[in-house]
Amino acid sequence: MKSNPTAHDVARLAGVSQSAVSRAFTEGASVAPATRERILAAARELGYRPNAIARTLITRRSRIVGLVMSYLENQFYPLVIERLSQALQRDGYHVLLFISETADADAILADILQYQVDGIVMASTTLSSGLAHDCAEAGIPVVLFNRVAQLGAMGRFSTSSVTSQNREGGRLVGEMLVRTGHRRIAWLAGQENASTSLDREAGLCEALADAGLSLHARGVGRYDFNEARRAVMELFADPADRPDALFAANDHMAIAALETLRADLGLRVPEDVSVVGFDNVPQAAWPSFALTTVQQDVDSMVEATRNLLFEQIEGEVMARSETVPCVLVERATVQARRN
Repeated sequence: MKSNPTAHDVARLAGVSQSAVSRAFTEGASVAPATRERILAAARELGYRPNAIARTLITRRSRIVGLVMSYLENQFYPLVIERLSQALQRDGYHVLLFISETADADAILADILQYQVDGIVMASTTLSSGLAHDCAEAGIPVVLFNRVAQLGAMGRFSTSSVTSQNREGGRLVGEMLVRTGHRRIAWLAGQENASTSLDREAGLCEALADAGLSLHARGVGRYDFNEARRAVMELFADPADRPDALFAANDHMAIAALETLRADLGLRVPEDVSVVGFDNVPQAAWPSFALTTVQQDVDSMVEATRNLLFEQIEGEVMARSETVPCVLVERATVQARRN
């Protein structure tokens, strides 16, 4: 049986050293263009493919980034996977996806570390301070995506993070609802301990307080479609005291709210009640939803995540937090009220 060609075979055919072959297949490595072309031509002739495992042993880099998520049902995160994977692949890295069954990723981290990843991005998940310390001690950069890192000792972040200006986004929605005459404004929270939900609610409440108002009602949807439907049924159970606006912590729950209000409760949106989401997922622009929402700039968030990750892989910076501006996108699910 014919053995697979090796780097030594390519070097001999191309008339170069074996280290030159290694450099030719390593992104960013120094090798003359003519030499690289001669090596690649020899590799094509022999049917040679570089061995990623062997290269990892030599360079101490796997060029793999672990991506951890707790759920994919939310339409925002498949978009994140696509954009982040494309960005990392352009830099010669590959994404290894892990799904954690809970929002606490501690239990899955040991599995991730077995793959000798160069870095970890954690989206829709949290990391305990203890494991954040363990990753730092092991020299593995961790970036939290769409979650806020906690301040550690000496007022420093133990883990890097990238988020939108969630508090400001919540404030934008509150100000818009007050400006359009809404007075019985309900909030549909996500996970109670999620920084995204907490910050968006805080911004909403600040805007209401500035207008002399407070939340009319509050439900918890846990970022889950069915939980959101159940919470909306409870929020609108009393016909005499129904909210005139509902702000959901993300578009996934806002779409669940639209389905429930229209199909189950027979209410008109926006004539009877206005609905606002957060994320601006592609489905939000569909004519059947035309959802007013706050747009998270996915491309800017992905770019910030990539930069933080690579800066730490190269040992250039310590952990820090980045925030990306968000904007209100007004569509057809909000209508001004007459007081």
